[in-house]
Amino acid sequence: MEIDSTFVDRLRGRSDRLFDLLANFHQPRILVVGDLTLDEFLTGQVERLSREAPVLIVRHETTQQVPGGGANAVYNLAQLGAQVKVAGLVGQDQQGEALKRIFTEAGVDVSGMFPDRDRPTVTKTRVSAHARQSVTQQVVRIDRKSDAPPAGECLQAVANYIRDQIDTVDAVVCSDYGEGVLSPATIAAALSHPLTVVDTQKHLERYRGATLFTPNLPEAELAVGYAIDSLESLQQAGKDLIELTQAKYMLLTRGDAGMSLFDAWGNHEDIPAFNRTDVFDVTGAGDTVVAALSVGLALQGSAWEAAVLGNLAASLVVRQFGTSTTNAADMRRMLATLLEPGMLPEVG
Repeated sequence: MEIDSTFVDRLRGRSDRLFDLLANFHQPRILVVGDLTLDEFLTGQVERLSREAPVLIVRHETTQQVPGGGANAVYNLAQLGAQVKVAGLVGQDQQGEALKRIFTEAGVDVSGMFPDRDRPTVTKTRVSAHARQSVTQQVVRIDRKSDAPPAGECLQAVANYIRDQIDTVDAVVCSDYGEGVLSPATIAAALSHPLTVVDTQKHLERYRGATLFTPNLPEAELAVGYAIDSLESLQQAGKDLIELTQAKYMLLTRGDAGMSLFDAWGNHEDIPAFNRTDVFDVTGAGDTVVAALSVGLALQGSAWEAAVLGNLAASLVVRQFGTSTTNAADMRRMLATLLEPGMLPEVG
């Protein structure tokens, strides 16, 4: 894991501050407004080909249910130790109940999860199979969702809940996966908070005035309308995105190229990837970035400090398969490893 020595020196200079932020990850109160998804993973062993059709017969072995989409941001925050509230919609079905159960067990306040009688909980079921003594591979994915927009009264209930909770939280996170929960009414309610972090796949301009945006490279290219394939185009994109959104900060996540942080005052800083070699699965890593940096900002860390924490968290979850999370203790250990042996401070 090679990181530029100049950047490591900067990390060392801010190490006391970064360790202090990590030690206080349990303090922030954060509200997540998002498109809530349940990810299901069904695995089994292939027995034979069916006589009914040319398909595999898979004997079921395990089923795992984990939060996905905007729900993954909620769960990441809870695992990091933050005090979390969630605002969103679920169907009146077993999948919606499963999400509520998972959140409740993680200590999340679920009073802002409202039932939508006309739409199912968005669910992505991945069926994976293996033969004897062979690796498990995904065979098919089944999606449950509705193309119809949420009912107006459901969206209003979410918006009302957000406004009721605004003064009780330190930050608001908008996790927009395009399923309709982030309507003009809910966005306006969320943006009434002075610290709002936005993670959206498209239409960044709908969130004009938010504190910080976290587009990945394809999302940023879609927003600006041109390829970001050079230092010059990267710097121009940062300026254009700030202009488009009127945000204070824009954090472009660039995969193994790290992150680029831009601000409304014309500054640009690059943060290298902390893990380029042990990458097994990037699923959900963006949600992890959003969660960790939101906690950092809620603790009044600088945008650079928050971005470093987001990068640190993401570098841990990409080492695991599937949608996964990390915690502040693991982040402390990895930060100490990045700096040098013996850097891990005592925690009272």
